[in-house]
Amino acid sequence: MMNLDKMKKKCINYMNKLCVEVTERCVGSEGNRHATEYFRKTLQSLGWETELQEFAAIDWSNGGAELKINDRIFEVFVSPYSLGFQGMAQLQSASTISELERAILKDKILLLHGELAKEQLMPKNFVFYNPEEHQRIIAALEQAEPVAIICVTGRNASLAGGVYPFPLIEDGDFDIPSVYMTEEEGARIIPFIGENVSLIITSERIPSIGYNVIGTNGKENGKRVVITAHIDSKKGTPGATDNATGITILLLLAEMLKDYQGTIQIEIVALNGEDYYAVPGQMTYIIENKGLFDSILLNINIDGAGYEKGKSTFSFFNLPEIIKGKAYSAFKNSSNIKEGIQWPQGDHSIFLQNGVPAIAVSSEWFTEKNESQDITHTEKDNIEIVDFKKVVEIAEVITKMIKNI
Repeated sequence: MMNLDKMKKKCINYMNKLCVEVTERCVGSEGNRHATEYFRKTLQSLGWETELQEFAAIDWSNGGAELKINDRIFEVFVSPYSLGFQGMAQLQSASTISELERAILKDKILLLHGELAKEQLMPKNFVFYNPEEHQRIIAALEQAEPVAIICVTGRNASLAGGVYPFPLIEDGDFDIPSVYMTEEEGARIIPFIGENVSLIITSERIPSIGYNVIGTNGKENGKRVVITAHIDSKKGTPGATDNATGITILLLLAEMLKDYQGTIQIEIVALNGEDYYAVPGQMTYIIENKGLFDSILLNINIDGAGYEKGKSTFSFFNLPEIIKGKAYSAFKNSSNIKEGIQWPQGDHSIFLQNGVPAIAVSSEWFTEKNESQDITHTEKDNIEIVDFKKVVEIAEVITKMIKNI
């Protein structure tokens, strides 16, 4: 393996570039495009063939929101990708689906709380996971035609990350303007149901583009191993473990495998959109690989790796015994890596749904605290919580695994 100090220095440089110099990597933003171009050029400098997959996206400008009832001011936050709004209307509320479907809400401002606001609603056109209950709520909202929506939310780490309050609606395809507030603010506003509310939402959707970046090395003989990580992050967060560490591992792998001469092609992919409502990069990759997934022997997806607490984890999904054995042998002597529990919230699910076995690489702390952690999608997810030695070690283990296969 390459000198540890040299690779750790490269790791730190990559992380600083992605999390400090590039201040924002949300899909559609200038920073996102800067990050993908940096990734592409780095791969090219190491001798990898590269390809860009372009897709349409929207950036989002958030100028804040203001909610008033008489002389009282309530703190609210603009729902990501909401349309703008300015007006006054009567406040009505619903806490259950049956209440929502019965209520007369046209031209009203609707307060959603209770059971209706317990977990983040999946975007209306999200194809990978979209519970019938969520679809029913979205359909009822669009049929009811309120002029705006106020959502009272708490925590929902498994779907929305560690933010409090979480945005109930995060969907550029949903056209009713909305804001969200804490449960404490919700308790303050409940007594004013039936009164007129003044709401201003300063928000704009900006048409844009984004890219997946694909690097290939090795002989093209119809079989490949695909190693993925998402390059985007949530607006307002450095996205260190979600997922600059994953992209950094891909770049370290590109250097460790630059002289690879094996008979199976290696494909390194920076997917773009895992933290974006429409997952456009993932959808583009699926379309471009239609009919070709059977050529992929294995996907290794990296997301949430390198956290300072706990061990690194390699979780196995539908692996043939021979590949599982080679994976085990690659990390069996490492005291910092263990087999992890299976978790579905990542880009490895794309491959699993298309019949490809997968290994998901993450951090033990995140996978086991998925329901309660308060780091992802917040400002806490910065490079100070990253163990750079773990990041390098994961790259070394994956390199060994690839060579074993």
